[in-house]
Amino acid sequence: MTKKELFLKACKKEGVKRTPIWFMRQAGRYLPSYRKSREKAGDFLSLCKNPFLVKEVTLQPINELDFDVAILFSDILIPLEAMGINLSFVEGKGPTLEPIDDKAKLDKLKIIDPYTSTDFVLKGIELIKKEILNDIALIGFGGAPFTLATYAFEGGSSKDFKKTLKVLYENPDFFEELLEKITEATILYLKAQAECGVDSIQLFDTWGGILKCDLYKKFSLPFIKRIFSSLKSFKIPLILYVNGSSHIIKEMATSGADVLSIDHKNSLSRVSIETSNTFALQGNLDPYSLFGSKETLSKEIKQVLKEAPIRGHIFNLGHGILPETPVEKVKFVIEKVRELTEREVYE
Repeated sequence: MTKKELFLKACKKEGVKRTPIWFMRQAGRYLPSYRKSREKAGDFLSLCKNPFLVKEVTLQPINELDFDVAILFSDILIPLEAMGINLSFVEGKGPTLEPIDDKAKLDKLKIIDPYTSTDFVLKGIELIKKEILNDIALIGFGGAPFTLATYAFEGGSSKDFKKTLKVLYENPDFFEELLEKITEATILYLKAQAECGVDSIQLFDTWGGILKCDLYKKFSLPFIKRIFSSLKSFKIPLILYVNGSSHIIKEMATSGADVLSIDHKNSLSRVSIETSNTFALQGNLDPYSLFGSKETLSKEIKQVLKEAPIRGHIFNLGHGILPETPVEKVKFVIEKVRELTEREVYE
């Protein structure tokens, strides 16, 4: 069984010889090789737009750490730039965008052609697929419309999302109009990724968890449903990740996703119960646990595996790996998960 088969079978809740493992943000600053690639590019956005470096960085955690799955190296904000929102990344600060704060700016946003405006992403996929052939699954991804809207309203990252929530309550029609445009762009963008051969797609609703349940059902869930519905014909596993999702698990279960990616503040066993054990689950080791001793880390790994379903589990973190994470701890987790889940019989 190839690593690709291992991952795809786990997504379908089929029996596998062991639990597949990959990490969100596994291609990133904790790896010395990534930092060298970043230097070659000059800056983060240039790195994202260089297909050859995208291939290089995507495959670093596969070649150096032996993860089971590759995830395309890119950024969720790429489609916003393609729509006409000025985007830059400031060292030590993160993304900076021109805020969408009036109707004129909203009306100027373009319908994207991913084959021209994000061709570097698609070329990167083609290069990666040629390298990994059918041995490793490649996950493509995008940002959920609500999460992308927070960046558009805030003009970047936020700790309190004041501007976003203010617009949501003061002018919900304006908010929904932006969500509609982002949804249309995201559908085109992710369809293009699927057409170029990704084996799965993950939708990151990183900030969806800031919404209470009734607002999530109005301002996030319907748009995610439309995106997943548009991708069903490709017959590839669709993964939904929401950070801080404890209060909206049942809503996530209606999204059209095949796999629910669960943050580390949640219990996998509770999620299984709430969803009648009908979904494959991904997660959900606390990223900070990788700073603990190997003894502590081992206990944390065992706890995740204890709560995870026997069929249909992809081991991952509950959020992205932190830049300061020791590489040796990442290697330890990969080895320990394989040691603990190796099976003679496919359960």
